[in-house]
Amino acid sequence: MKIGLETESYHLLFQNGRMDIFDFIKKTAELGLDCVMINIIQDKNLDPNWGTLGSDNPEHLEKVRKEIEKYGLCAEIDTKGTDPEHLAKIIKVAHKIGADVIRTYCCFGVYDPERLERAPEDIKKIVPLLKKYRIKLAVENHEEETTDDVIKIIKEVNSIWVGAHCDIGNSMMAWEDPVEAVRKLAPYAYTTHFKDHIIIKDGDEYKVCGVPAGEGNIDLEECFKILVEESPLTRINIEMCNPYVAPFKRDPGAGGVFEVGEGAFKVESQPFEKYGIKPTEYYYPPEELLETMIKEQIDGVEKTVKYVLALRDKYCR
Repeated sequence: MKIGLETESYHLLFQNGRMDIFDFIKKTAELGLDCVMINIIQDKNLDPNWGTLGSDNPEHLEKVRKEIEKYGLCAEIDTKGTDPEHLAKIIKVAHKIGADVIRTYCCFGVYDPERLERAPEDIKKIVPLLKKYRIKLAVENHEEETTDDVIKIIKEVNSIWVGAHCDIGNSMMAWEDPVEAVRKLAPYAYTTHFKDHIIIKDGDEYKVCGVPAGEGNIDLEECFKILVEESPLTRINIEMCNPYVAPFKRDPGAGGVFEVGEGAFKVESQPFEKYGIKPTEYYYPPEELLETMIKEQIDGVEKTVKYVLALRDKYCR
């Protein structure tokens, strides 16, 4: 089993000019990992069309491909939406850098049944391109979608080139138990975001909060074991979402869980309360706390990599 790393794991470094795609590729190799997952979604100070990839200039893409090959890594791309024209463009860029899996999702921050409804027909239109370039499309349970929503899309498209992106923690935002979500998505999974979460209270509201792997309340060992035994995956990609906080995106019970308090939904203290930072500031921290939060992120990646590699040693070697 190969272990990869998503650029989002270092989002603060990318946002603040401390890392570019070439730095990330090198760092992934230095961490002893096998694959880069490149997020091309717009974010602070990043290219509006190509995110952490930086550009779709042919010369730039060739340099990226060669750098990935230099370190013997595999590659994937993370995008969003199901617009056929957009996905066609991403497929061609993925081919140029040697990426063989593309992650996408349907809803953009809020649950949108109309987007979910039209997704299968949108995706069917780009299946011929996926076949041509031998690239798989993986639909993610991205906070707003339950696993049933994702599986419904996959079944309606009905192509071996379209499967699931199994995000270990995102099911919580849809009130779905992570282990059960992984169990349901595993047979369809083409890629992952492997992460850990806790629940925190922010004022009167409960929120899902990212933490380094092993420091949260998701049963990650069981999730890893399920992915090994019940999925066709040959790689598991880490997305270390710390610092990160998200509200619940669906009504309680949408995914089978109705309230916080037990298991993965146990309520914990805010992880950065000692710094006096509000949860709403975690992702884009104030200037005076930027260096502190960057250090937390770097440390979090190292802890997570160590944890996940230990799981691989236990179950795959």
